[in-house]
Amino acid sequence: MADRDILNTFIPIVDFLGEVYGSNCEVALYDLTESKNEICAISNNNLSGRRVGDPLTKTLNKLIEEEQYKHKDFITRFPSKTKDGKISRTSVLFIKNKEGRLIGLLTLSFNLDGLINSANFLNKFLSELTGGPERNLAEEKGPISEDFSTPIEDYAMSIIQKTIEEINISPERMSTDEKIEIVQKLNNKGVFLLKGAVTEVAKKLKISEPTIYRYIKKD
Repeated sequence: MADRDILNTFIPIVDFLGEVYGSNCEVALYDLTESKNEICAISNNNLSGRRVGDPLTKTLNKLIEEEQYKHKDFITRFPSKTKDGKISRTSVLFIKNKEGRLIGLLTLSFNLDGLINSANFLNKFLSELTGGPERNLAEEKGPISEDFSTPIEDYAMSIIQKTIEEINISPERMSTDEKIEIVQKLNNKGVFLLKGAVTEVAKKLKISEPTIYRYIKKD
C-alpha cells in the first residue's frame, strides 16, 4: 500500500475520535510524505485554531528531529499550551509504512481549561461553606502534583524533581543505571519535548546534555 493510501485510512478515524471525545479534544492528522509536513485532516480545531494545510508545530518538529519514533510507536499525555494560553494534554501516534519510515502523525489534544474552571468554582464554593481560604488554581505558581493550572514550565520542573526524588539517592551517588532510569521515565512522560528540559535534567543529574540523548535512545 502506498504511503498516501495508508494515511487516507486514518482520515475517518480523525472524525470518529473527534465525535467520541467531543469539542474539548482536538484531533489532527499530519502528512509527512513528500516533505509536506502539514495537517491533512483535523477535527474540533477550536482548541488551537489550526486548519488543513498548516505546518507542524515546533514541538512536533523537535519530536521528529529526536527520532523518538524509531524506538516507540506513540507518546501519551505530555503537557502542551496554545498561543492564547489554553492548557492541554497531547498524545501522538507515529504512523509508519511497512519499511518503518515515518509518514504521518495522529495527535489528540485535550483542553483542560474547563476542568480547571470547575475546580476553581468548587474551591470557591467549599471555602464559603467551610470558611477556609479560597484557592485559584489558575494563579498558583508552586509545583502542585497533577495541577494543570500551573505554568507549563513549572509543571515540567515539578515532574523532573518528583521523578528524581523517587530514586531517594542524591545525583552525586546515583549509578549510571539509576540515571538512565530517570531519563527514560521523563522521556516517557514527554518532558523532553519542552524547551529547556534537557538542560535542566542534565544540570540536576550532573551529566552532559549529549549523555541525556544517549540515555533516551537506550529506551
